[in-house]
Amino acid sequence: MSFSPEELERYARHIVLREVGGPGQAQLKAARVLIVGVGGLGAPAAMYLAAAGIGTLGLIDDDHVSLSNLQRQIIHDTQAVGTPKVESAARHIARLNPHVAVEGHDVQLDGTSAGEIIDGYDLVLDGTDNFATRYLVNRTCVAAGRPLISAAMTQWEGQLSLYDPARGGPCYECVFPEAPEAGLAPSCAEAGVIGALGGVMGSMMAMEAVKHLTGAGAPLRGRLLLHDALYAEHRTITIERRTDCPACHGALPL
Repeated sequence: MSFSPEELERYARHIVLREVGGPGQAQLKAARVLIVGVGGLGAPAAMYLAAAGIGTLGLIDDDHVSLSNLQRQIIHDTQAVGTPKVESAARHIARLNPHVAVEGHDVQLDGTSAGEIIDGYDLVLDGTDNFATRYLVNRTCVAAGRPLISAAMTQWEGQLSLYDPARGGPCYECVFPEAPEAGLAPSCAEAGVIGALGGVMGSMMAMEAVKHLTGAGAPLRGRLLLHDALYAEHRTITIERRTDCPACHGALPL
């Protein structure tokens, strides 16, 4: 895969990294990455993946930009209030990097649409804010053999992992087998969230995606990163596949 002179200059800081280089940048250009949710997590992830030179970015979101989004969802601006998030994000990405193809999916995922859309991508990033969608995306990724980078955040805390049972790691449902009872996991609208936390966690999602696609470093497969922004602490714990997981047990070899 060749690069134009403009692309070589644009990605020069990647290309000089021995862990990425020309071959790694070519892998990024060839990649098709889907981001589910263009909100607090998906917005910065989309921006950094676009800047990194991902060839095709798919964006799923059926929501519209609201004024309360702008405290953290920095891919959107004041003029975008009231417009579909997918449309707003696509405009920003086009200005940021015209070499990235954007495929917008202004839909609400269900069992049918999830499979049809996810099957067309190499890697999925889930930054949604509800457990029903997370479980749906996870099971669809398991069935399709697609790796899933999933993150969550609330107030001052965030978490992140690469769920990849096709390559020996656990799936999301292995680690979180049941959704919490109502009221135990309040939404950002109910509990609040510090704006820059989305930037931290969303950027780490993009970092994990770049590492996975290029083979650089050690990914978070089999590890869950926990970040506490209030006290500037983070730790990583080991996570494993469950032999009784209804999502991935039997679908793929343990």
